[in-house]
Amino acid sequence: MRADFLDGIVVFTRVAQKRSFTAAALELGVTPAAVSWSIKRLEARVGMPLLARTTRSVGLTEAGKVFLEQVETGMAHIGVAFDAAQRFGLHPRGLLRLSVPYVAQPLIEPMLPGFTAAYPEVELELVFEDRYVDIVAEGYDAGIRIGDMIAQDMVGVRLGRSSPLTVVGSPGYFAKRGKPQHPDQLGEHACINIRLVSGALYRWGFVEQDAERTPRVFAIDVKGPMIVNGPATSLAAAVSGVGLAYNISSNVQPLIDQGLLEPCLDTFMPESPGFFAYFPHRNQVLPKLRAFLDFCSEKNRADARTGS
Repeated sequence: MRADFLDGIVVFTRVAQKRSFTAAALELGVTPAAVSWSIKRLEARVGMPLLARTTRSVGLTEAGKVFLEQVETGMAHIGVAFDAAQRFGLHPRGLLRLSVPYVAQPLIEPMLPGFTAAYPEVELELVFEDRYVDIVAEGYDAGIRIGDMIAQDMVGVRLGRSSPLTVVGSPGYFAKRGKPQHPDQLGEHACINIRLVSGALYRWGFVEQDAERTPRVFAIDVKGPMIVNGPATSLAAAVSGVGLAYNISSNVQPLIDQGLLEPCLDTFMPESPGFFAYFPHRNQVLPKLRAFLDFCSEKNRADARTGS
């Protein structure tokens, strides 16, 4: 299809309806000369006259009548397409695709019943994966990542509060092995490793204040009986007593409240900036994504008020 395939179609329909170059030009906000030029180019592409012109009137040739009939049908379909697309801008609806890291699963899951009930016309597709995702190229509306992992050319919107990281183990594990008092002692403990998409093992990060209260940030390669590919699995293994797990405190708190896990090394734990949704530009935020962002923001504020 040629790039100029549709050029002049609207002008032609206006002239055919008005039976006047001048009236069509007035409606379109252009000069009669511009209308005439557009029609001549269209007729040149079609290969025959579409309009019969006299000094007093404009009519349709036989070819013009057939052309107008088909064009009006096509224009009606285009109008329906515009209406369908514009309805997406009126209220939240359609498929909302989000790329979500496994570590954000505890943040997302509690929001799902409320969001799906509030927006029944939004179909939510959550793809859990820890690899780097080009959300534009792969057709996602947005991604969710920890704040310091978002590219600078993306817009980031906070979904949850910042939270310290933590090392946890089951009460049974600590009863047998005791709690480490310093990160250096982790070499004496069974630690549950997480294999990153890159193939490397995740290094456990810590922060320590020296005598002058200057923070020293460092990371440790831990060892243990098990390697998993996601933090949720590492927590499940920790609950069963396999070893120690490293995660975000807000993710682990429900398991701590249930008495299934206990924290350690609290004074050495750095702060996680929390989770953010990211997408290319604010002016591309459709109502379905805006609804999700606003819902998460309101739940975050509600949790802050209740202290949950």
